[in-house]
Amino acid sequence: MRSPRSLPALVSLRAFEAAARRLSFSLAGEELYVTQSAISHHIQKLEAELGAALFERRTRAVALTPAGQAYYERVHAAFELLRQGTEDIRAPQRPRRRLRIGLLSSFATRWLAPRLPAFSAAHPDIELQLQPDIGLADVAGGEVDAAIRYGRGTWPGVRARQLMRERLSVVCAPSLIAGRKRPRSPQDLLRHPLLTSHSHNPFEWPAWARLTGVDLGGAQNVPLHDYNIVIEAALAGQGVAMGRHRMIAAQLASGALVEALPGLALDDPRIGWWLVTPRGAADPDVQTLHDWLVEAAVQTGAPV
Repeated sequence: MRSPRSLPALVSLRAFEAAARRLSFSLAGEELYVTQSAISHHIQKLEAELGAALFERRTRAVALTPAGQAYYERVHAAFELLRQGTEDIRAPQRPRRRLRIGLLSSFATRWLAPRLPAFSAAHPDIELQLQPDIGLADVAGGEVDAAIRYGRGTWPGVRARQLMRERLSVVCAPSLIAGRKRPRSPQDLLRHPLLTSHSHNPFEWPAWARLTGVDLGGAQNVPLHDYNIVIEAALAGQGVAMGRHRMIAAQLASGALVEALPGLALDDPRIGWWLVTPRGAADPDVQTLHDWLVEAAVQTGAPV
């Protein structure tokens, strides 16, 4: 019986197989994450051990010698057996389960998207398929598996669980209220256009008006398609917007947006972001998403 020592080192055999398969020392080095000189060293060592030249070195290329070609066919076949055996014994990967999530594009881009890698890392077997739309996805009818909605949680025919509260205050570009233009009362804000986003049940400005006792009857309302557009318009100084602090935390922190009347905020515990699902038993993957969203919201802190 031959001693195992009669076999060349595995690292030398790997270097030879890769170089012979690709007919390039440099490409073999890239494949094995070593330098070209390391590949050359391993092959020279193998040739010395075998007592036979395996490659013909040419100016800008290499070629297998007849001995090298014959040896490569055996070594390559052996490595293929090893690769196949390894794949066969590995536990099959669990198929990813897909969750279709309806949500506003503003929530998707401003809050959820930066956190998706963390969710994927924590739950690699769940794939979130986001379906942004300003319309309300039909959760009860099975259009989506769940939806993330903004409001007070009063949608009929579904189950709504609050993920996080939202804080509202009127915000704008600093230049809009600089110097003598600074408002002294809520009524002063009505000198500027009120930037609003599409909603099936608009409540933000009416709720703020009730809080402050302001009559919105003479206000100039500028309806915009999406809350992302509202924020861009506010940043450009085109009017005042109802700032959802969860969505504009970065702009408030940088000073790109400021509170028009600091300290005057609408803190209604019913207003926030909700996970909406069909009534009945909760899907385990949807429950996983719910728990993760709540934890992520807690980590970002309460709206300030």
